[in-house]
Amino acid sequence: QVQLVESGGDLVQAGGSLRLACAASGSIFSMNIMGFYRQAPGKQRDLVATISTLGSTKYGDSVKGRFTISRDNTKNAVYLQMNSLKPEDTAVYYCYATGVTYYSGDGSIHPGVDYWGQGTQVTVSS
Repeated sequence: QVQLVESGGDLVQAGGSLRLACAASGSIFSMNIMGFYRQAPGKQRDLVATISTLGSTKYGDSVKGRFTISRDNTKNAVYLQMNSLKPEDTAVYYCYATGVTYYSGDGSIHPGVDYWGQGTQVTVSS
């Protein structure tokens, strides 16, 4: 139905920047919320940032003022600009989408589930 693919993860020095991208594909009619979560080894998966179709954003406390999320609704894509990176930002970053509706084979529209990408590694060295 819907697939999410992240890109842009890399190894970067502290203070540097990275830009993650996530592209959604499939028979998508709408995607209300898109965003990123992250998971460091031995820790739970935490919110990084989300953005709605209308541009309403939400950020995790630890990234406020450093990360900026944006989206291109025409491409079903979401982007995360990460500045002033810190070693504690090291994690696997997962793309996320919820409030998804999709077309079935007969052209009717159905609600989807929550979707996750496969993850992209971000490593920040000190």
